[in-house]
Amino acid sequence: MLPLDVMSSPSPQLLVAAAQQTLGLGKRRSPPQAICLHLAGEVLAVARGLKPAVLYDCNCAGASELQSYLEELQGLGFLTFGLHILEIGENSLIVSPEHVCQHLEQVLLGTIAFVDVSGCQPHPCVCSLDQLQDLKALVAEIIIHLQGLQRDISLAVSHSRLHSSDWNLCTVFGILLGYPVPYTFHLNQGDDNCLALTPLRVFTARISWLLGQPPILLYSFSVPESLFPGLRDILNTWEKDLRTRFRTQNDFADLSISSEIVTLPAVAL
Repeated sequence: MLPLDVMSSPSPQLLVAAAQQTLGLGKRRSPPQAICLHLAGEVLAVARGLKPAVLYDCNCAGASELQSYLEELQGLGFLTFGLHILEIGENSLIVSPEHVCQHLEQVLLGTIAFVDVSGCQPHPCVCSLDQLQDLKALVAEIIIHLQGLQRDISLAVSHSRLHSSDWNLCTVFGILLGYPVPYTFHLNQGDDNCLALTPLRVFTARISWLLGQPPILLYSFSVPESLFPGLRDILNTWEKDLRTRFRTQNDFADLSISSEIVTLPAVAL
C-alpha cells in the first residue's frame, strides 16, 4: 500500500478509493467522489476534536464496512488511533470516545439548551436538561458506556452497540453531533412538530481542507428565530469554543461560521 502523508498533501484519489472499495461493496452503490472526500474530512475533524461525532448516512453500509473504511484510512497514515464506531438503533456514528465523553460531561453541566418542538404546542420553547430527567440519565448512560469500553490497543478501530428502543434519536443525535441547541419533542405524540412556517436561523460552520475542493461542512443546525435572543449566550459560547479548538490543529484552515433565516412549509427532524 502506498504511504500517504496527509498532514502535508493528502491524495484525493487514495481517499476516494478507500471509501469506494470498502463502503460500496455488494449491492450498495459507491459514494460519489465528492461525498467520499467530504466524509474523509469529517472523520479527520472528529479525530482532531473539532466535532464529537459523524453520523454516517451516505448509503446503507453498516458498522463492519465502516470499520474496514477507517482501518483503510489508517493504513494510509491518515488518522490517529482511538476512533470508535457506535451503533445506535440502525444508525452508525464515528466518534472519538475521549472527545465525545468530554462533550457529554459538559452537556451534563448545562452548557447546552434544548428547544421543545412538540406538535401539541403552538410554538417552540426553550427547556434545560434538568427539565428532561430521562434524557439526562441517558446522557450519563452513554458516558458510562464509552468510558467502559475495553479497547484493545492492537485494534485500529473499536465498535460497540447501544440499545435504543425508547430513545428520541433526533435529540440524542443532536447532542452527540455537538449541536449547542438540539431539538426535542414528546415521543408519545409522534413525529409532528411545531416548526412549520416558523422562521429558523440556520447556522453553518465550514472549514477548508483539500486544495481545489469545496470546504467541509462541519456543522449545520437551526434555532427558531423568535428564541434566538435568549439563546445568544449559549451560541456565542459554542462559537468561541469551536474557534479555540480550531486553533489547536493544523489540518484545516479558514473556519467560517455564518447564519441565515429560512422559513419552510414543513420541517422534518
